[in-house]
Amino acid sequence: MGSNRSAHILLLLAMLLSGFATSNASDAIDPSLRKAIDDAVEKEMARQQAVGVAIGVIQDGEVAYTACYGWADREKKVRVGRKTLFRWASIGKPLTAVVAMQLFEQGNLDLDADIREAVPEFPDKGTPITMRQLLGHLGGIVHYTNGPVIETKRDYSMRHPYKDVILALDRFKESPLVAKPGAKFAYTTHGYILASAVIQRCGEQPFALQIRDRISKPLKLKTLRPDYQWQRFPGRAVGYRIKDGQITPSTDTDVSWKLGGGGWVSNIDDLATFASALAGDELLSRETRQMMWTAQETSDGKKTGYGLGFGLSGSGSDLKVLHTGVQEKVRTRMEIYPEKKYGVVVMTNSENAEPGDMMAVIDNAIREHSRSTSGDVGATTVSD
Repeated sequence: MGSNRSAHILLLLAMLLSGFATSNASDAIDPSLRKAIDDAVEKEMARQQAVGVAIGVIQDGEVAYTACYGWADREKKVRVGRKTLFRWASIGKPLTAVVAMQLFEQGNLDLDADIREAVPEFPDKGTPITMRQLLGHLGGIVHYTNGPVIETKRDYSMRHPYKDVILALDRFKESPLVAKPGAKFAYTTHGYILASAVIQRCGEQPFALQIRDRISKPLKLKTLRPDYQWQRFPGRAVGYRIKDGQITPSTDTDVSWKLGGGGWVSNIDDLATFASALAGDELLSRETRQMMWTAQETSDGKKTGYGLGFGLSGSGSDLKVLHTGVQEKVRTRMEIYPEKKYGVVVMTNSENAEPGDMMAVIDNAIREHSRSTSGDVGATTVSD
């Protein structure tokens, strides 16, 4: 207990002495609201013993505020800043889903066709599996621990074979299904690797380049890129975890093989820009977004609470679409209220952190500020 308290106090003092919040100079919200958000996040960081955090707030469909706090590299005293790159982890699944739905809109991808028509390299499991099922985690594909994961062993002629998402199927394609397709919701990163292989074939372009051309370029994202461990690029945040009561650096596992399910990095600006674009027409039509944000059903008619690439809660004007990311070195969360054009994104390099709690204090700061002022932007953006 004493070591926990000491680590907590030392971390808080280090943050305070570092002048630890930096924000976007072009922010569109009132300075008093910025201060309220910063105070709330700093207090919550101290409570959680989070080393580094970046947040973004979306109002009226635009990125209204981004801010960075704490350390990207505590040992080297490098602060989190606008150039700091965090892993997206499973927030990469919405990237995959959006590109799939773009191909659907263009008539290049049939959501209900057997995926083996596009990717015959995936073994016949005795029953068809569709892209709609993959995007909704209804395909019966194994995750990490819910069934045996069988890897295909073979030699490759290239140094980094899993850069090709077709070859990345070798990590799991021989595994048995964990359920009959459509029968039950079974969250699976491997299923999204298979989805990325379908996208590569249907889009007739490497999967990573489709993300670049269909999302990064239109949105002018400057830092979103695959987290290829063999490439050197500056700005990666060091990850941290609590071990034996002490905050220590995390290990650095290679995640490049699971690009479709969570192998991307960017700064906070790019994640916030992507989140804000989801509420508008820049990436998909309103009709397609409604399809993507409709809860899927199992074959016996039970709603899953997950659409095509997004978690869902509420309905109508209170519809919330979200995704979380849990991976070595990072915890991330994205929440959007499309009808209110409001949202929050959080990235942290602390594996012990809870981004959802950080979002809650940001929402509360916005509500309290709105109640104390008249006519401020955001006065009705967040439901109690």
